[in-house]
Amino acid sequence: MCIARDSNVRVREIARDVGITERAVHRILGELEEAGVIVRTRNGRRTHYEINERLPLRHPIEADHSVGELVRLIGS
Repeated sequence: MCIARDSNVRVREIARDVGITERAVHRILGELEEAGVIVRTRNGRRTHYEINERLPLRHPIEADHSVGELVRLIGS
């Protein structure tokens, strides 16, 4: 949700908002990138994140719903 609110959010800000360490944020972002949920691009010293909203959810029960639907549901 931090990335959905601000695609240029810093790892430090995510860690502060969520209440976990920056190291944990790096690990989670890596896992999300590996799964194709987010795409990271560097722009100078900043990182821009893009959420792949069309990606279906992984669990078979929710597979007919997308990441974007989940983001919109939680964000409302």
